Amino acid sequence: MDIQPDKQNLDRTFATTVYYIDFYQRDYKWTDEPVRRLIDDMFYQFDEAYAKHSALEPNGENVNARYPWYYLNTYVTNTVQGRVFVVDGQQRLTTLTLFLVQLYRMATAFDSKTVGWLERKIAGYAGTEYEFWMNHVRHIQVLKALMEGAEPSTVDTSSGVTAINMVQNFVLISSELRQRLTTKHRFETFIYYFLYRLVLINLAVESTHVPMVFEVINDRGVRLKPYEILKGKLLGQIDKLELESGGYNDIWEERVAAVNANREDEIDNFFRYWLKAKFADTRKSGQRFDGDYHREMFKADMNGMLKLDHEPSQVKAFLKGDFSYYASLYAKLWKASLQEEILYPAVYFNSLNELDSQYLLVLSACTVNDPHEAGKIRVVTEQLDRLFTLLQLQGAYDSNEFAARLFEISAELREKPAEAIPAIFDKHLMAEIAERRATEVKQVFSYTLFRPMSIDRLNTRFIRYFFGRIELLLSSGMKLKMKHGLQELVTSRGAKTGFHVEHILSRNDESLAAFDGDEERFEVERNRLGGVLLLKGKDNISSGNELYAHKLKSYANTLYWNETLRSDAYHSKLDFRDFAKAHHLSFSALNKFGPEELEERQRLLFELSALIWSAPTGALS
Repeated sequence: MDIQPDKQNLDRTFATTVYYIDFYQRDYKWTDEPVRRLIDDMFYQFDEAYAKHSALEPNGENVNARYPWYYLNTYVTNTVQGRVFVVDGQQRLTTLTLFLVQLYRMATAFDSKTVGWLERKIAGYAGTEYEFWMNHVRHIQVLKALMEGAEPSTVDTSSGVTAINMVQNFVLISSELRQRLTTKHRFETFIYYFLYRLVLINLAVESTHVPMVFEVINDRGVRLKPYEILKGKLLGQIDKLELESGGYNDIWEERVAAVNANREDEIDNFFRYWLKAKFADTRKSGQRFDGDYHREMFKADMNGMLKLDHEPSQVKAFLKGDFSYYASLYAKLWKASLQEEILYPAVYFNSLNELDSQYLLVLSACTVNDPHEAGKIRVVTEQLDRLFTLLQLQGAYDSNEFAARLFEISAELREKPAEAIPAIFDKHLMAEIAERRATEVKQVFSYTLFRPMSIDRLNTRFIRYFFGRIELLLSSGMKLKMKHGLQELVTSRGAKTGFHVEHILSRNDESLAAFDGDEERFEVERNRLGGVLLLKGKDNISSGNELYAHKLKSYANTLYWNETLRSDAYHSKLDFRDFAKAHHLSFSALNKFGPEELEERQRLLFELSALIWSAPTGALS
C-alpha cells in the first residue's frame, strides 16, 4: 500500500519509535494560542468524565471503560532505511512530548507510581541507544534539561527558534497542569486518560509519494508558505542519505535563513523575483508567479525549462547552482538596501524610493556565479535610479506604465554584459518620455521639460529624495559631512523633527507684487522646484509667512542648498568655489527673490541634477 493508516493512543505512539524531524518540517513554531486550545479541548472531556467517576480507582480498566476518547489529528511518517521521519505533525508531537515531560516532573513530586511509565513515554532504548522518542537532534539539550528538572529560565535556547518555543510552551503547559491537576488521585487518573484515550492516526507514506501527500495535507487549515512546500517537492526527490552527504538540506536552510533574516518569509519574494527575472518578458506573463509560484514551477511549460519534476540530478544542480547563487545575491542586495555601500550606493538610493524592482533587474542581469556581479549591480541600480528620477523630473512618470516597462527592460538586459546595460535603459527612458509627453525626444534630460516641474506634480517622498540627493552632491563638492543623513531627509516626517517642503515665496504683498499681482502666475511659479526648500519642522514653523529678507535669516545652519541663498555661504569656501567652477555652476547669493531669481534656481537645480543623474549615452541640454 502507498498509505497505511494506523489508529493509536499515545501509549503506543511514544513507545519504541524514534521520530526524526524530516527536512520538510519547519521549526517548532506553535505559540501559546494552539497550545491553550489543545489544553482546553482535552480537559473539557476529562473534567466532565472525572466529575462523574472521581470515586473510582485510577487505572487503565476504569479509564478505558468510562472516559471518552479524544482525536488528536493525524501525523505522517516516512520510513527510510529503518529510520522513521515525521513528514507532517511535528508541531503536535513536540507539544505532546512537552506535556509528558511536565507530567513526569509532577509524578516525581507526587511520588506517583506512574513515574517510570511516563519516563518510558519520553525516552527509552532504541536498540542499545537511549534516545528521546522526539529526536530534535539540534535541540536535544532542551528536553534533557527539562527532564532533569531545570528551571526553564536556565535552559540553553541558543540553538534556535525551536528551542525558544519549546521552553516558552513548556512554561505555559507547566502552569496549566499544576492548576488543573491539584491532587494525586486526579493527576494519576489524567495520566491514564492522556496515554490511553488521546488518539492519533499515523499515516505511513512511501518515499515517492511524500511530496504530494505533504502538499495536500497542508492545503487544509493554516497553510504552509509556498517556499516550505517547494522545499518538500525539491528535496523529496533526493535520497535522504545523499541529502546529508551532499549538504543539499544545509544549502537550502542556509540560503533561506540568510534571506529571511531581512524579513519574515522574504524567501517567497526572492523566488517570485527570480522567476520573473528569468522567465517573464512582460508584466502580464510575470503575474503568474504572484500567487502559488511553487505550483507554476512544475507546470508543463515551466518544467520544460527548469526540469525539476522527477529529476533528482537536475534538482541537485539547481540547489547548488541557481538557487544557491541567486538567493545569496538577493540577500546581498537586501543588505545593501539598508545603508549606503561604496561598491553600489544606488541600491540604497532605490530603497529610499521603495523601488523593489531593482531585485528583478539585478537578478535578470547576472549569470550564475557572475564574475562581473559587482559591476552589474552598480550599473543596473544606478540606471534604475536615473530612469525613475528623470521620468519624474520631466513629467513623464506613470506608475503602471513604469512597472510594465521594467519587465521589457528586464527581458532585454537578461544576462547581458555590464557595458551593454546603459544603452538599454537609455532607449527605454527616451521612449517613455516620448510616449508620456507626446513629443520628439533627442536627449534623456531636457530643460524644456524640467523647467515647469513643480511640487504639485510630484509626491512628497520623491521631493524629499530629490533635495536629499542635491544635498549629498553639495556636501561632497564642499568636502563636508552632510548635516542630516539621506534617510532622515527622505523619511523623517515628525511635525517638529521631520523635514518638510517649504515655499521660499510666502503669500504676502511683497511676493505677489514681484509677479505683478497675478495670483494664478504667482501660485504656479512659487510651486516650481526652484521655489521650494527642505526645512526641519522647527525651522519651517519659525519662517512662517515672513518677508523673504526675514526668511533668508532663518536659512542659516539648515541645509547646504538652502544656505546657498545667503552671502555667508560663499565666504572663505574654497572647496565650494572650486566645485562650482569645475562644473560651471552659476551659484550666487540672492538678497531678493522674484521671477528672475526663481528661474535662476530652477536652472541651477537642472545643472546639479545633470551632474547626479548623468547620461552615459544620451546628451544633456
